Order: sequence, then structure tokens, then C-alpha cells
Amino acid sequence: MLIRPPGPDDLSAVASIYNHEVDQGVATFDTEHRPDSHWQTLLADGEPLFVAADECGVQGYASAFPYRPKLGYRFTREASIYVAPSAQGQGLGRRLYAALLADLEAAGMHLVLAAVALPNPASLALHRALGFDEVGTMREVGHKHDRWIDVTWLQKRL
Repeated sequence: MLIRPPGPDDLSAVASIYNHEVDQGVATFDTEHRPDSHWQTLLADGEPLFVAADECGVQGYASAFPYRPKLGYRFTREASIYVAPSAQGQGLGRRLYAALLADLEAAGMHLVLAAVALPNPASLALHRALGFDEVGTMREVGHKHDRWIDVTWLQKRL
């Protein structure tokens, strides 16, 4: 599995992985697919974006985006990682995070945040193994698939 920056031809696979979570999961609280222009902007905006690809195509991706638009938050990024269901449990999240965190550190970022919808013991374990600390859980902050969902926030200093 190769971890690399994506090209324009990878965007449909990235969107497909994300759309699976929109339709089936709670890793995102989006309830509708994002337009193609969103993915094109994600690629063009200069923020870190990496894909995990093999001979079958893109199996996962990691990105980071500004936490908030205020200048005082300029050294903080929120990470987002999605892995195709068929590729989960194979260490792709760890490899994607390694590339993403190295890129953020090289760019002078200070803090990386991650929001994990619960229950998700695998994602919590991944974040803990990578040195993230839990900073709090917001109870019933999201609603999707006819249920209320808690979100745990984690952070890692670079």
C-alpha cells in the first residue's frame, strides 16, 4: 500500500469512501453527499491530503483543515481519516496518520485535533497509540440514523 498525495483521478474514490460514511456510518454527521467541487477544492487548497492506494485503487485518505477561521487558531488543524470498509483493520489509519502528522509538523503546526463519534473503540485506540490525549466528550451532540451520538475530542501536540 502506497501512501501519497492524491491526483485528480483519485477524487472519485475519495468521495466514494466518504459517501459510504455519509450513507451508512456516523464518522461524519453529513447526511448528503458533497458535490464534486468540494473534493476539487480540497485538493487545490494546499492543506494536507494523502491517500492510501494499492493495485485496486484508493483504500483510504487523510486530510487536515483549519480548526477555526480566526487567526489565533492558525497553528491548529483538525484531522480527518477515512478507510474503506474492506481495508479497515490493516493498519492503514496508522500509516495515513504518520504521513499527515509529519506533514503538519513540517508546516509548523502546533496542535492536531480529532473528533471521534462513539462508539468507536478502534478509532480511540488508534488515536491513543499515536499519542493523542482525550480532552472531553460531548454527549448527544450529533443526531444521525435515528439516534443521538456522543463525540470524544482528542488532541496531539506536535
